[in-house]
Amino acid sequence: MKETDLYGPVRDFLLSRGYTVRSEVRGCDITAIKGDDLVILEMKTALTVPLLAQAVERQKAADSVYVVVPHPGKRVRTREWRRTCALLKRLELGLVLVTLDGSNPEVEIPFHPAVRTIRKRRDIRRAIIEEAASRSGDFNQGGSTGQKLVTAYREASIKIACFLQVMGASSPKKLRQAGTGEKTASILYKNYYGWFRRIARGQYELTDKAVQEMGAYRDLVERYRVEALSVTGANHGGSATP
Repeated sequence: MKETDLYGPVRDFLLSRGYTVRSEVRGCDITAIKGDDLVILEMKTALTVPLLAQAVERQKAADSVYVVVPHPGKRVRTREWRRTCALLKRLELGLVLVTLDGSNPEVEIPFHPAVRTIRKRRDIRRAIIEEAASRSGDFNQGGSTGQKLVTAYREASIKIACFLQVMGASSPKKLRQAGTGEKTASILYKNYYGWFRRIARGQYELTDKAVQEMGAYRDLVERYRVEALSVTGANHGGSATP
C-alpha cells in the first residue's frame, strides 16, 4: 500500500462534508477548508514518530490536525494500540483510519483532536490558506513524492502559456486584459520555469521548453486553451489559432 492509496477515500469523505480539499499545499498532504476552519491531514502507511512530529508541526497553522493511516484490523484491540491512541490524544491530534478492502473504501474517525492549547502562527496559516484558495482545483495526488506539483504559481504560468500559444507574441498588458491575472507581468519577467522569451520591449513568446513541459499538464492546458480561444474569439470576432 502507498500513501497515495489513502488519498482518494479521504478526499471524497471530506468533500461529502462540504470541505474544499487541496493536496500538497506547502508540504501538507491534505488541506481541507470550510468557512474559517482549516483542517490539515498528514498521511502515512503506518503510525511512526516522523508522522507524529510532522502532524505536531502542522498545529502551528491549523485549527485541527489529523493523522491518516490504514485501519490496523484486529490490532485495535491490543494494549499497544490503546497506548498509541492515548499518545495521539495527549498530542491533541485526531485519527483517521482508512479501510481499502473491496471496491468501497471506508473512512473512520475514532476520535477528533482535543481542544487546542497550542498557539497558531498566523503567517503560516495565512500562507497555506492563500495557496489553497489560489488553486482553481485539486490537481495533485496527496502523499505523492518525486512529482512536479501544480502550485498556484505553476497553474498561473500554464494559463499564461496557453494564452500565448493562442494569441501569439503579446504584451503583459494584453494578456492581463484577456484574463491571465494580475501577476502576469511578474511571472513573465521572473520566468522561473524558463517558459517565456522576451523578443522585444513588452513582447513575450513561448520557448520550446514550455511546449515540451506543458505536455505533463494536459487537462489544465486543454482547459486554458479553450478559455483563450473563447476570449480571443470574442475580442476579435473569430477563432484564434495557436
